[in-house]
Amino acid sequence: MIFIEHNTINALFFEKPKNPPKPHPSPTQLIIILLQSLLVMASVTTIASHPTSAFISTPEFSRLSQSLHSSHRQRRCSRKSVCGTISASIDLKPPPYALNALEPHMSKETLEYHWGKHHRGYVNNLNKQIEGTELDEMSLESIISASYNKGDILPAFNNAAQVWNHEFFWESMKPGGGGKPSGELLELINRDFGSFEGLIHEFKLAATTQFGSGWAWLAYKEHKLDIPNARNPRPSEEDRKLVVVKSPNSINPLVWEYHPLLTLDVWEHAYYLDYENRRTDYISTFLNKLVSWETVSSRLEAAKVLIAEREREMAEIDAIDEMDTIEPEDGDMYFGSDADEFVDEDE
Repeated sequence: MIFIEHNTINALFFEKPKNPPKPHPSPTQLIIILLQSLLVMASVTTIASHPTSAFISTPEFSRLSQSLHSSHRQRRCSRKSVCGTISASIDLKPPPYALNALEPHMSKETLEYHWGKHHRGYVNNLNKQIEGTELDEMSLESIISASYNKGDILPAFNNAAQVWNHEFFWESMKPGGGGKPSGELLELINRDFGSFEGLIHEFKLAATTQFGSGWAWLAYKEHKLDIPNARNPRPSEEDRKLVVVKSPNSINPLVWEYHPLLTLDVWEHAYYLDYENRRTDYISTFLNKLVSWETVSSRLEAAKVLIAEREREMAEIDAIDEMDTIEPEDGDMYFGSDADEFVDEDE
């Protein structure tokens, strides 16, 4: 009979090794190790004509090494990590100007309060809501679409939409703004509203009559259907036009598949420090002194590019569907019949 000491059994079966084996390096880490080894070889070699030394001295090798290191760093730093846990990563995006740049029409205090407190609060709350969920990996626009849920709104929607709305609002303004648009944007305004003054009238009306909290929008409407989340499969040129709409609370035209071009925040906290309860003065100042029509024009161009891409995708889908429904004619069906062996006797 063989006797084994108790300590030996513990060491064999229960105790963890003092130096556990390290996990195998990833493919990216192996490549980086290889590149570092090659760099060391290049530094000590004295044979200038050696193929390894010649390759390492090329710009191509330098770019490859930098790219691999950068890619490795991005993968490690793409998500915020605290104590080994992954957290959501929707960032607080600052306005594209200094907080005092819109004075005297919008004060630094308003921006500090509106952007620094309200916008920041929406970002922080959204990150808490989506952490560890399927929304965590999505873009902000995708979070809005998924959490809108065809009108059956999910908890993350309000914060996600408010983050997007505020970013869009800050970028709708610029120091020394106002004036009048030009180019294709002005042509569409004249076509769809009769004149620039007609647009201003409709926009002021929407912003003034939005009861309570909400937003006024100028949007590019792609579809003729006025049903949220409904899709017109074959939009025509007549379907596309500029429209002014208003929305309550955090709702924005993305949920209707419109293309937002301009917005004005008519929540009271957006203007009360500067205008108290004079919302009409705030609206007029925004249109006359703050709006960036250059940004609106750029958004219109981006919307048209996106629509064109969708049309190409739809055309490809339609072409595939048509091919699937075409039945071959009898004369085209040989499949090894005697017709394959037919020889013209006149030849």
